Amino acid sequence: MTTESPRWYTSSYSNNGGDCVQVATNLAASTGTIPVRDSKRPSGPALGLRADVYTAFVTGIKDGRFDTV
Repeated sequence: MTTESPRWYTSSYSNNGGDCVQVATNLAASTGTIPVRDSKRPSGPALGLRADVYTAFVTGIKDGRFDTV
């Protein structure tokens, strides 16, 4: 069990319009998960994604797999 606290950050690609997600990648090594939360609700729930799933998701975004235009 880890006592480390998540260090949340918002992507530098965010346009600061308030519709952002935040991630805490510092917990990946100790827990195997990457928490993700809504920046508008920092005290709200966070999703705990497995590190490999998060990596695949980010890779898919970079590759344009989720583009709708």
